[in-house]
Amino acid sequence: MKIPGSGGLQRQLMRQMEKLQRDMEKAQEELGEERVEASAGGGAVTAVANGLGDLVELRISPEAVDPEDVEMLQDLVLAAVREAIEKGRRLQEEKMGGLTGGLGIPDLF
Repeated sequence: MKIPGSGGLQRQLMRQMEKLQRDMEKAQEELGEERVEASAGGGAVTAVANGLGDLVELRISPEAVDPEDVEMLQDLVLAAVREAIEKGRRLQEEKMGGLTGGLGIPDLF
């Protein structure tokens, strides 16, 4: 049994889904170009991630390199990288959450 007028509703829903898909693709492109930074050790190590949470750059100050204390440098690198990636993920959640918020799909991104 076909509901009168349901064809128009289906077309409208399809248009909305197509627009959402285009908006999400555009947002993902923009997120790939966004940059967030985090540093550790007072700037001795700086990690840069994109808005998708990918590490894209790592800078280590020459003063941070101590052959007698490699473990400290490793800890600084890990701290900076983790924070930069987390910042990138939060940026993604903010940007994509605005697009998917009305869909009722929690934790989509």
